[in-house]
Amino acid sequence: MKLLMVLTSHNQLGDTGRQTGFWLEEFAAPYYRFIDGGATVTLASPQGGHPPLDPTSDNPETDTKDTVRFRQDRQAQSMLGATRKLRDLNPDDFDAVFYPGGHGPLWDLAEDPVSIELIENFYRHNKPIGAVCHGPGALRHAKQPDGRPIVSGKSVTGFSNAEEAAVNLTETVPFLVEEELKHCGGQYSHAEEWEEHVVVDPPLVTGQNPASSAATAAALLDLLRAPPVEARLGATASRPDFRPNPG
Repeated sequence: MKLLMVLTSHNQLGDTGRQTGFWLEEFAAPYYRFIDGGATVTLASPQGGHPPLDPTSDNPETDTKDTVRFRQDRQAQSMLGATRKLRDLNPDDFDAVFYPGGHGPLWDLAEDPVSIELIENFYRHNKPIGAVCHGPGALRHAKQPDGRPIVSGKSVTGFSNAEEAAVNLTETVPFLVEEELKHCGGQYSHAEEWEEHVVVDPPLVTGQNPASSAATAAALLDLLRAPPVEARLGATASRPDFRPNPG
């Protein structure tokens, strides 16, 4: 299994003068689920090099076992410091793609034409597309082959309006993930604030917030390992709308 993780290159939180970027837990938890699951992981970003880390995600108050593991993992740190430029990659080389969150993606990945084309390519080839928290914002301009938004008619989740309000950034972000997914025709759902919530509607796998990071990655791996629909017909889970257990 070859997995591509796409991180933001954007580091400014609107006009607040504060720094943003990717959220450490939303990178570390999926990264370790993937490599522990036997996948080969490639890291990329629009500008390449070291993607900006949201400083508020890198402190003891937000630590998890995965972020602690990352700080002790020189190989992972080296990989993160040298992400490849997204435009230099061939989507045919990968089996699935995953977008960690943090507020950064709302400014660059949501608008980046290379990222949009990559998502559309994966969708056309029915390859899993995972995103967590603000990561689903990267789906906003991607289209299905018939021209509809890629989330139109699909069950999805992402950072909720209530959660954005809770961190006092409703008026700062360029758009609200929940509102944008709904505007694009997505069948949006959410759990209570900061509770784990993952939605699988192949080929999309979306998670609501940092608490959903590991489960979103596990669900993407489940989808990647699942046999084709045709092979499932007549089996125990013989329904076209079968959803793998997100774990």
